[in-house]
Amino acid sequence: MRKPLILTATLILTALGAAGAQSLQSASAQLKSGKWQEAATAAAALNTADGYALAAEATTQGASVSADGQKKAMFQKAQDYAKKAIELNPNSAEAYFELARAQGRMAQYAGIMESLGIAKDMKRNLDKAISLNPKLAGAYVALGLWNANLNSKGFIATSATGANKNDVVPNFKKALALEPNNPTHRLEYVNAMLLLNASANKSFAVSQLQAAVAMPATDFWQKRDQDQAKALLAKLK
Repeated sequence: MRKPLILTATLILTALGAAGAQSLQSASAQLKSGKWQEAATAAAALNTADGYALAAEATTQGASVSADGQKKAMFQKAQDYAKKAIELNPNSAEAYFELARAQGRMAQYAGIMESLGIAKDMKRNLDKAISLNPKLAGAYVALGLWNANLNSKGFIATSATGANKNDVVPNFKKALALEPNNPTHRLEYVNAMLLLNASANKSFAVSQLQAAVAMPATDFWQKRDQDQAKALLAKLK
């Protein structure tokens, strides 16, 4: 009787795993369509590392289309989701990346000293994400922005965090090598270069924005970023 019992247990576990993967795909599809609240709820309900990482992503994305008064709490919630993902799977590159991304957004609402502390932790999490998955393009984008933002804040920020303006371009080049047709990466590249030197990088910005708006947007968020790219391009021309 043992073999049938073992076989039955194996079939049940296989079915549960398939159902979980399907549910994660469903939540991901909801996020891509812009239904971030539904996506976050469904993903978190899976109680898996991948689910919580997706819930963190959905919450951070959702904050970008939410009222200003809600953003800080949402970024904190996204961090909580990412930390749960890391607890369940310490080797989840996506979880470390989502934690870093939410931290970066949260830093905008902190004082200078607190934001520098957050920046250091954000860098550690991005480095960890890349060590676990060197092909995680979004992490290189975040690193490029991290270096650009801190350099734009002056000597105190760079000396306290080790940010280097010379690391901006290499990180974005790595991201674009991995995902050359992602319009969001192009927009963020432009944002970073304009932070460093708006006048010197204007022609570069125009060329990158033109490339971004010509790319096919694959989801709600990329379409939104393309709209921002179009608006910025109109201002620069």
